[in-house]
Amino acid sequence: MDSILLIIFISLAIASVLNIVLKKFSISHIIGYIFTGTIISNLFNFNASTDLDSLELIGEFGIVFLMFTIGLELSFNKLKKMKEIVFVNGTAQILFSTLLIFPLAHWVFKLDVQSSVIIALAFSLSSTAIVLTYLKKSKDIVTPYGQKSIAILIFQDLAVIPILLLISFMANNELSLTDVLLNTVVSATLVIVFMFTLGKKLIEWLLHFSTNAKLEELFLGSVLAIVIGASLLAHEMGFTYSLGAFIAGMIIAETNFHVKVESDIASYKDILLGAFFFSVGTKIDVMYFTSHLYLVFGVLAGVMLVKALIIYLLIRRKANKSDSVKAALALCQIGEFSFAIFTLATSENILSQELGSFLILVTVLSMIVTPFIVNNIYKLASFVVVEFYESDKITPIQNSNHTVICGFSVVGRIVAKELDKKGVNFLVISDNLQHVLLARERGYMAYFGHLDKRPVLESLKVEQSACVIVTVNNMTNKRIICQAVLDYYPDANLVVKINSRDEKQALSDLNINSFVHAQNETAKLIVKKSLLLVPGYVANNNTEQNNADTDKDDTLT
Repeated sequence: MDSILLIIFISLAIASVLNIVLKKFSISHIIGYIFTGTIISNLFNFNASTDLDSLELIGEFGIVFLMFTIGLELSFNKLKKMKEIVFVNGTAQILFSTLLIFPLAHWVFKLDVQSSVIIALAFSLSSTAIVLTYLKKSKDIVTPYGQKSIAILIFQDLAVIPILLLISFMANNELSLTDVLLNTVVSATLVIVFMFTLGKKLIEWLLHFSTNAKLEELFLGSVLAIVIGASLLAHEMGFTYSLGAFIAGMIIAETNFHVKVESDIASYKDILLGAFFFSVGTKIDVMYFTSHLYLVFGVLAGVMLVKALIIYLLIRRKANKSDSVKAALALCQIGEFSFAIFTLATSENILSQELGSFLILVTVLSMIVTPFIVNNIYKLASFVVVEFYESDKITPIQNSNHTVICGFSVVGRIVAKELDKKGVNFLVISDNLQHVLLARERGYMAYFGHLDKRPVLESLKVEQSACVIVTVNNMTNKRIICQAVLDYYPDANLVVKINSRDEKQALSDLNINSFVHAQNETAKLIVKKSLLLVPGYVANNNTEQNNADTDKDDTLT
């Protein structure tokens, strides 16, 4: 017990120190967990130990919770809308990747047919854990390239099931292919029917009961029971743990509880994913890696190049160049489920121990490289093309006498709608990518960036604008934006939305043309509408003066 506690203590200490250092260099914490696993593995000679099943099981449930959160975001209606990019692009990506990697493994490296097939299928998979974590953190999950990447990852995760079954078939000469397929179909049918009938009712009852009890720990316990129960059911039927969790997530996505469920399990998912990447690090044999350095890097570079090319061509059929390049960069690595495939194939003696260790090492190295790629995906893609999804990278516009709307929340949307009705030439700038996408959907010129950055001010030609309307809510951002605009062009016409007299006072030292008090204007409109309902009331010619007097006498804060 003391030795286990010592290992846990040293692991946590190393991981904490490493991640603090890596964070200063903007390097993903995933690298810290992997390096920690490698250090601990060599420090306590884990490579010579075969008793790591518990650690790997804990790590695997990190992937389970990740797949559960993916299911939460994929309601049936959403999946139906994505069916083409999920099933068409997903199938094509795995098929073409396998067809290109197989001959390389079979003829170039002189491996047998079974080993080549398994390697080709495993290398066709990408890392859901790393890519999805990045897409969520960066908000790129709502961009076209993010959605296309997620669709392919979903299909890859589903494809793990038949790949594992294929390995079982290869290892068992007593079962025919027909028997394996029949057993798979029957088992899958039983799991799906149970989950979407009795399982669905049970899930809804548990969540409803725990919500009414108004005990946070009871609600969280119910969610954990659902995730683990669905995972165990799928595993007992011969599938992966993550399939059951994915289906459970899809069921909850159809209820009103999906937002609360996702927020409640976020920290547990991150902890378990940390354990998974720690277990990945324990698989790195430093001595073997140094002695096969060039071969490992060569195979990794070849696989990533092949996958990137295939994904680029697939996405490019119906998407622009930029989305295709970023999707190719995001998915060119080898995924975490490849570990399960190589481990099973090695244990079934389909792959030799040395070959299995080499393939696991290539996969680990791929996962170490991936955070550097995805965290710099816009910089890497910019060598080929730059477009508006990269913050502050805006192609200079050709407009003049235009209105610039800063912010596209509720007020910004109303302003844009009214200006559009009146035929005024305007554009929208926002640092919220979802708002930019919404504005573009409505047919407006919208750009992703920060108006306090000089390159953005230059690209939007603020000096040639008729006025700049600032609708953001945060007072600090409001001042920073106004100051930046006036520093760039002192004669800019600024119209600023304020929420109180204190805000107006705080901005009084700046040369702002007009302040619009949100509460004041709302109150005036309410009075105006109500007076129309007063019997015998007739508006007089002093309305404007009365409004001006109201401004002076206003005491709203």
